[in-house]
Amino acid sequence: MILTVVGARPNFVKMAPVVSEILRRRLPHLLVHTGQHYDEKMSAIFFDQLQMPRPDINLNIGSGSQADQTARIMMSFEPICTQYKPRLVMVGGDVNSTLACALTAAKLMIPVAHVESGLRSFDRAMPEEINRILTDHLSDLLFVTEASGLENLQREGITQEKVHFVGNTMIDSLFRFLEQALTLQPWQNYALEPGKYGLVTFHRPSNVDSEDQVRVLAAALDRVGERLPLLFPIHPRTLHQHGDLWKAVQNTKLVEPLGYLEFLGLMAKAAVVITDSGGIQEETTALGVRCVTVRHNTERPITVTQGTNRLVEANPVQIAEAVFSANERPFQRPALWDGHAAKRLIDVVEKWYKRQ
Repeated sequence: MILTVVGARPNFVKMAPVVSEILRRRLPHLLVHTGQHYDEKMSAIFFDQLQMPRPDINLNIGSGSQADQTARIMMSFEPICTQYKPRLVMVGGDVNSTLACALTAAKLMIPVAHVESGLRSFDRAMPEEINRILTDHLSDLLFVTEASGLENLQREGITQEKVHFVGNTMIDSLFRFLEQALTLQPWQNYALEPGKYGLVTFHRPSNVDSEDQVRVLAAALDRVGERLPLLFPIHPRTLHQHGDLWKAVQNTKLVEPLGYLEFLGLMAKAAVVITDSGGIQEETTALGVRCVTVRHNTERPITVTQGTNRLVEANPVQIAEAVFSANERPFQRPALWDGHAAKRLIDVVEKWYKRQ
Protein backbone atom coordinates (compact mmCIF):
# COMPACT_ATOMS: atom_id res chain seq x y z
CA MET A 1 0.00 0.00 0.00
CA ILE A 2 0.91 3.67 -0.29
CA LEU A 3 1.06 5.45 3.06
CA THR A 4 0.54 9.21 2.75
CA VAL A 5 1.55 11.54 5.59
CA VAL A 6 0.11 14.96 6.43
CA GLY A 7 0.83 17.03 9.48
CA ALA A 8 0.35 20.78 9.07
CA ARG A 9 -1.77 23.25 7.10
CA PRO A 10 0.57 23.50 4.08
CA ASN A 11 0.66 19.68 3.85
CA PHE A 12 -3.11 19.46 3.64
CA VAL A 13 -3.28 21.80 0.63
CA LYS A 14 -0.39 20.08 -1.17
CA MET A 15 -1.48 16.52 -0.48
CA ALA A 16 -5.26 16.78 -0.94
CA PRO A 17 -5.06 16.49 -4.77
CA VAL A 18 -2.56 13.64 -4.44
CA VAL A 19 -4.80 11.70 -2.06
CA SER A 20 -7.79 12.36 -4.30
CA GLU A 21 -5.95 10.96 -7.33
CA ILE A 22 -4.78 7.89 -5.39
CA LEU A 23 -8.33 7.15 -4.31
CA ARG A 24 -9.71 7.79 -7.81
CA ARG A 25 -7.40 5.10 -9.15
CA ARG A 26 -8.26 2.79 -6.26
CA LEU A 27 -4.66 2.23 -5.27
CA PRO A 28 -4.21 0.66 -1.81
CA HIS A 29 -3.81 3.62 0.54
CA LEU A 30 -3.47 4.65 4.18
CA LEU A 31 -3.66 8.29 5.32
CA VAL A 32 -1.73 9.24 8.46
CA HIS A 33 -2.08 12.62 10.20
CA THR A 34 0.75 13.33 12.63
CA GLY A 35 -1.27 16.00 14.42
CA GLN A 36 1.49 18.62 14.15
CA HIS A 37 -1.35 21.10 13.55
CA TYR A 38 -4.28 19.85 15.53
CA ASP A 39 -7.03 22.34 16.42
CA GLU A 40 -10.17 23.09 14.43
CA LYS A 41 -8.87 26.22 12.69
CA MET A 42 -5.50 24.69 11.87
CA SER A 43 -6.53 21.17 10.90
CA ALA A 44 -10.07 19.78 10.89
CA ILE A 45 -11.63 22.55 8.79
CA PHE A 46 -8.98 21.96 6.12
CA PHE A 47 -9.92 18.31 5.77
CA ASP A 48 -13.56 19.31 5.34
CA GLN A 49 -13.01 22.14 2.86
CA LEU A 50 -10.42 20.29 0.81
CA GLN A 51 -12.75 17.26 0.71
CA MET A 52 -10.06 15.00 2.13
CA PRO A 53 -11.05 11.74 3.79
CA ARG A 54 -10.58 11.64 7.53
CA PRO A 55 -7.19 10.18 8.40
CA ASP A 56 -7.03 6.43 8.94
CA ILE A 57 -4.58 7.10 11.78
CA ASN A 58 -3.98 10.25 13.83
CA LEU A 59 -0.78 10.32 15.88
CA ASN A 60 -1.96 13.36 17.91
CA ILE A 61 1.57 14.67 18.36
CA GLY A 62 0.76 18.32 19.02
CA SER A 63 3.26 21.13 19.43
CA GLY A 64 6.77 21.14 20.86
CA SER A 65 10.33 22.16 20.13
CA GLN A 66 11.96 21.13 16.86
CA ALA A 67 13.76 18.15 18.39
CA ASP A 68 10.94 17.12 20.71
CA GLN A 69 8.27 17.21 18.02
CA THR A 70 10.42 15.42 15.43
CA ALA A 71 11.41 12.70 17.89
CA ARG A 72 7.85 12.07 19.06
CA ILE A 73 6.61 11.80 15.47
CA MET A 74 9.33 9.25 14.69
CA MET A 75 8.55 7.19 17.79
CA SER A 76 4.83 7.13 16.95
CA PHE A 77 5.27 6.58 13.21
CA GLU A 78 7.66 3.63 13.44
CA PRO A 79 5.04 1.18 14.84
CA ILE A 80 2.65 2.21 12.05
CA CYS A 81 5.27 1.31 9.45
CA THR A 82 6.12 -2.01 11.06
CA GLN A 83 2.44 -2.92 11.41
CA TYR A 84 1.21 -1.98 7.93
CA LYS A 85 4.45 -2.51 5.96
CA PRO A 86 3.72 0.07 3.22
CA ARG A 87 5.51 -0.26 -0.09
CA LEU A 88 5.85 3.53 -0.32
CA VAL A 89 5.69 6.37 2.22
CA MET A 90 4.72 9.69 0.63
CA VAL A 91 5.48 12.98 2.40
CA GLY A 92 5.05 16.58 1.29
CA GLY A 93 6.62 19.95 1.91
CA ASP A 94 9.16 20.82 4.56
CA VAL A 95 7.60 20.65 8.03
CA ASN A 96 8.86 18.50 10.89
CA SER A 97 6.38 15.75 10.01
CA THR A 98 7.95 15.55 6.55
CA LEU A 99 11.47 14.82 7.77
CA ALA A 100 10.44 12.69 10.75
CA CYS A 101 8.38 10.27 8.68
CA ALA A 102 10.86 10.18 5.79
CA LEU A 103 13.72 9.35 8.15
CA THR A 104 11.70 6.68 9.95
CA ALA A 105 10.69 5.01 6.69
CA ALA A 106 14.20 5.15 5.23
CA LYS A 107 15.69 3.46 8.30
CA LEU A 108 13.11 0.69 7.88
CA MET A 109 14.12 0.35 4.20
CA ILE A 110 10.73 1.60 3.01
CA PRO A 111 10.95 3.75 -0.16
CA VAL A 112 10.05 7.43 0.27
CA ALA A 113 8.37 9.83 -2.17
CA HIS A 114 8.76 13.58 -1.58
CA VAL A 115 6.15 15.95 -2.97
CA GLU A 116 7.70 19.41 -3.51
CA SER A 117 11.35 18.44 -3.83
CA GLY A 118 14.37 20.53 -4.68
CA LEU A 119 13.34 23.90 -3.24
CA ARG A 120 16.25 25.68 -1.53
CA SER A 121 16.56 28.99 0.30
CA PHE A 122 20.28 28.33 0.97
CA ASP A 123 19.65 29.52 4.53
CA ARG A 124 20.44 26.85 7.11
CA ALA A 125 18.99 29.09 9.85
CA MET A 126 15.56 28.06 8.56
CA PRO A 127 14.44 24.74 10.11
CA GLU A 128 12.49 24.08 6.92
CA GLU A 129 15.69 24.17 4.87
CA ILE A 130 17.19 21.36 6.93
CA ASN A 131 13.97 19.37 6.55
CA ARG A 132 13.95 19.91 2.77
CA ILE A 133 17.55 18.89 2.18
CA LEU A 134 17.49 15.78 4.35
CA THR A 135 14.13 14.58 3.03
CA ASP A 136 15.30 14.90 -0.58
CA HIS A 137 18.43 12.87 0.12
CA LEU A 138 16.36 10.15 1.80
CA SER A 139 13.83 9.91 -1.02
CA ASP A 140 13.47 7.45 -3.89
CA LEU A 141 10.94 9.52 -5.85
CA LEU A 142 11.36 13.30 -5.92
CA PHE A 143 8.56 15.43 -7.37
CA VAL A 144 9.62 18.92 -8.41
CA THR A 145 7.41 22.02 -8.69
CA GLU A 146 9.69 24.47 -10.53
CA ALA A 147 12.86 24.47 -12.63
CA SER A 148 15.12 25.64 -9.79
CA GLY A 149 14.37 22.37 -8.03
CA LEU A 150 15.81 20.38 -10.93
CA GLU A 151 19.00 22.46 -10.84
CA ASN A 152 19.38 22.17 -7.06
CA LEU A 153 18.95 18.40 -7.01
CA GLN A 154 21.38 17.90 -9.87
CA ARG A 155 23.97 20.08 -8.12
CA GLU A 156 23.55 18.01 -4.94
CA GLY A 157 24.22 14.77 -6.81
CA ILE A 158 20.72 13.29 -6.63
CA THR A 159 20.31 10.51 -9.21
CA GLN A 160 18.29 12.08 -12.00
CA GLU A 161 16.23 8.93 -12.57
CA LYS A 162 14.60 9.63 -9.22
CA VAL A 163 13.59 13.19 -10.12
CA HIS A 164 10.29 14.07 -11.84
CA PHE A 165 9.13 17.57 -12.80
CA VAL A 166 5.37 17.34 -12.37
CA GLY A 167 4.27 20.84 -11.36
CA ASN A 168 2.69 22.21 -8.21
CA THR A 169 -0.04 20.24 -6.43
CA MET A 170 -0.86 23.25 -4.24
CA ILE A 171 -2.03 25.01 -7.39
CA ASP A 172 -4.22 21.98 -8.17
CA SER A 173 -6.11 22.73 -4.95
CA LEU A 174 -6.30 26.43 -5.77
CA PHE A 175 -7.84 25.91 -9.19
CA ARG A 176 -10.23 23.26 -7.95
CA PHE A 177 -11.68 25.40 -5.16
CA LEU A 178 -11.25 28.97 -6.41
CA GLU A 179 -14.79 29.39 -7.74
CA GLN A 180 -16.26 28.02 -4.53
CA ALA A 181 -14.05 30.34 -2.48
CA LEU A 182 -15.15 33.39 -4.46
CA THR A 183 -18.80 32.42 -4.13
CA LEU A 184 -18.44 32.82 -0.35
CA GLN A 185 -17.45 36.50 -0.82
CA PRO A 186 -15.50 36.40 2.47
CA TRP A 187 -14.40 40.04 2.16
CA GLN A 188 -17.96 41.07 3.00
CA ASN A 189 -17.56 39.60 6.48
CA TYR A 190 -15.01 42.34 7.20
CA ALA A 191 -16.63 45.22 5.30
CA LEU A 192 -13.89 45.16 2.68
CA GLU A 193 -14.13 45.92 -1.04
CA PRO A 194 -12.52 43.64 -3.63
CA GLY A 195 -9.20 45.03 -4.79
CA LYS A 196 -9.12 47.66 -2.05
CA TYR A 197 -7.54 45.87 0.91
CA GLY A 198 -4.36 44.08 1.85
CA LEU A 199 -4.04 40.62 3.39
CA VAL A 200 -1.32 39.92 5.97
CA THR A 201 0.26 36.74 7.35
CA PHE A 202 3.37 36.38 9.50
CA HIS A 203 4.40 33.20 11.29
CA ARG A 204 8.12 32.51 10.85
CA PRO A 205 10.14 32.62 14.09
CA SER A 206 12.60 35.02 12.46
CA ASN A 207 9.76 37.52 12.13
CA VAL A 208 7.50 36.91 15.12
CA ASP A 209 9.69 35.74 18.01
CA SER A 210 11.79 38.88 18.53
CA GLU A 211 10.08 41.87 20.13
CA ASP A 212 12.29 44.24 18.14
CA GLN A 213 11.35 42.53 14.88
CA VAL A 214 7.65 42.63 15.72
CA ARG A 215 7.92 46.36 16.45
CA VAL A 216 9.43 46.88 12.98
CA LEU A 217 6.69 44.86 11.27
CA ALA A 218 3.98 46.57 13.30
CA ALA A 219 5.38 49.94 12.24
CA ALA A 220 5.31 48.77 8.62
CA LEU A 221 1.66 47.74 8.89
CA ASP A 222 0.86 51.10 10.50
CA ARG A 223 2.45 52.86 7.54
CA VAL A 224 0.65 50.72 4.96
CA GLY A 225 -2.64 50.95 6.87
CA GLU A 226 -2.69 54.72 6.46
CA ARG A 227 -3.54 54.17 2.78
CA LEU A 228 -4.91 50.61 2.61
CA PRO A 229 -7.04 48.69 5.14
CA LEU A 230 -5.41 45.42 6.19
CA LEU A 231 -6.78 42.09 7.35
CA PHE A 232 -4.47 39.87 9.40
CA PRO A 233 -5.63 36.28 10.14
CA ILE A 234 -3.11 35.76 12.92
CA HIS A 235 -1.50 32.45 13.81
CA PRO A 236 -2.07 31.56 17.51
CA ARG A 237 1.67 31.35 18.12
CA THR A 238 2.20 34.78 16.53
CA LEU A 239 -0.48 36.33 18.73
CA HIS A 240 0.80 34.60 21.85
CA GLN A 241 4.35 35.91 21.45
CA HIS A 242 3.73 39.68 21.30
CA GLY A 243 -0.01 40.11 21.05
CA ASP A 244 -0.12 43.62 22.53
CA LEU A 245 2.16 44.97 19.80
CA TRP A 246 0.08 43.46 17.01
CA LYS A 247 -3.19 44.63 18.57
CA ALA A 248 -1.92 48.22 18.71
CA VAL A 249 -1.49 48.46 14.92
CA GLN A 250 -3.88 50.95 13.35
CA ASN A 251 -6.19 50.07 10.43
CA THR A 252 -5.28 46.38 10.65
CA LYS A 253 -8.01 44.00 11.72
CA LEU A 254 -6.75 40.91 13.54
CA VAL A 255 -8.89 37.79 13.14
CA GLU A 256 -8.49 34.12 14.02
CA PRO A 257 -6.96 31.75 11.45
CA LEU A 258 -9.33 31.18 8.54
CA GLY A 259 -10.38 28.08 6.69
CA TYR A 260 -8.82 27.34 3.32
CA LEU A 261 -11.79 28.58 1.28
CA GLU A 262 -12.21 31.83 3.20
CA PHE A 263 -8.53 32.65 2.95
CA LEU A 264 -8.35 31.74 -0.73
CA GLY A 265 -11.30 34.00 -1.52
CA LEU A 266 -9.73 36.90 0.37
CA MET A 267 -6.35 36.33 -1.27
CA ALA A 268 -7.84 36.23 -4.77
CA LYS A 269 -9.46 39.65 -4.36
CA ALA A 270 -6.72 41.38 -2.35
CA ALA A 271 -4.81 44.32 -3.77
CA VAL A 272 -1.65 42.90 -2.21
CA VAL A 273 -0.59 40.19 0.23
CA ILE A 274 2.14 40.89 2.81
CA THR A 275 3.58 37.64 4.11
CA ASP A 276 6.53 35.45 5.06
CA SER A 277 4.84 32.24 3.89
CA GLY A 278 6.29 29.98 1.23
CA GLY A 279 3.01 28.63 -0.11
CA ILE A 280 1.36 32.05 -0.34
CA GLN A 281 4.16 33.20 -2.64
CA GLU A 282 3.09 30.43 -5.01
CA GLU A 283 -0.65 30.96 -4.65
CA THR A 284 -0.46 34.71 -5.30
CA THR A 285 1.67 34.04 -8.38
CA ALA A 286 -0.93 31.58 -9.68
CA LEU A 287 -3.68 34.13 -8.99
CA GLY A 288 -1.81 37.11 -10.42
CA VAL A 289 -2.07 38.95 -7.09
CA ARG A 290 0.86 41.09 -5.96
CA CYS A 291 2.84 39.66 -3.06
CA VAL A 292 5.36 41.35 -0.75
CA THR A 293 7.44 38.75 1.10
CA VAL A 294 9.28 40.00 4.17
CA ARG A 295 12.30 37.70 4.11
CA HIS A 296 15.97 37.75 3.14
CA ASN A 297 15.48 34.92 0.68
CA THR A 298 13.00 32.55 -0.88
CA GLU A 299 13.13 28.86 -1.75
CA ARG A 300 10.64 29.60 -4.53
CA PRO A 301 12.63 31.91 -6.85
CA ILE A 302 10.28 31.48 -9.79
CA THR A 303 7.67 33.53 -7.89
CA VAL A 304 10.10 36.47 -8.05
CA THR A 305 11.63 36.00 -11.51
CA GLN A 306 8.41 35.07 -13.29
CA GLY A 307 5.58 35.65 -10.83
CA THR A 308 4.12 38.45 -8.76
CA ASN A 309 6.34 38.16 -5.68
CA ARG A 310 8.81 40.74 -4.38
CA LEU A 311 11.29 40.14 -1.55
CA VAL A 312 11.88 42.98 0.93
CA GLU A 313 13.80 43.44 4.14
CA ALA A 314 11.98 44.09 7.42
CA ASN A 315 11.98 47.85 7.08
CA PRO A 316 8.80 49.95 7.33
CA VAL A 317 9.77 52.27 4.49
CA GLN A 318 10.84 49.46 2.15
CA ILE A 319 7.74 47.40 2.88
CA ALA A 320 5.42 50.35 2.23
CA GLU A 321 7.25 51.23 -0.97
CA ALA A 322 6.94 47.62 -2.19
CA VAL A 323 3.23 47.56 -1.37
CA PHE A 324 2.43 50.74 -3.26
CA SER A 325 4.92 50.59 -6.13
CA ALA A 326 3.65 49.72 -9.57
CA ASN A 327 4.25 46.20 -10.80
CA GLU A 328 6.45 46.96 -13.80
CA ARG A 329 7.47 43.49 -14.95
CA PRO A 330 5.15 41.15 -16.88
CA PHE A 331 3.59 38.27 -14.99
CA GLN A 332 3.64 34.69 -16.25
CA ARG A 333 2.27 31.60 -14.54
CA PRO A 334 5.06 29.00 -14.19
CA ALA A 335 5.19 25.87 -16.33
CA LEU A 336 2.96 22.96 -15.21
CA TRP A 337 1.11 25.10 -12.65
CA ASP A 338 -2.02 24.10 -14.52
CA GLY A 339 -4.12 22.13 -12.03
CA HIS A 340 -2.99 18.70 -13.23
CA ALA A 341 0.19 18.13 -11.21
CA ALA A 342 -1.31 15.39 -9.03
CA LYS A 343 -2.30 13.38 -12.09
CA ARG A 344 1.24 13.54 -13.49
CA LEU A 345 2.64 12.68 -10.07
CA ILE A 346 0.47 9.60 -9.57
CA ASP A 347 1.20 8.49 -13.14
CA VAL A 348 4.82 8.17 -12.02
CA VAL A 349 3.91 6.54 -8.71
CA GLU A 350 1.61 4.02 -10.38
CA LYS A 351 4.28 2.96 -12.88
CA TRP A 352 6.85 2.70 -10.09
CA TYR A 353 4.41 0.79 -7.89
CA LYS A 354 3.68 -1.80 -10.59
CA ARG A 355 7.39 -2.41 -11.18
CA GLN A 356 8.11 -3.21 -7.54
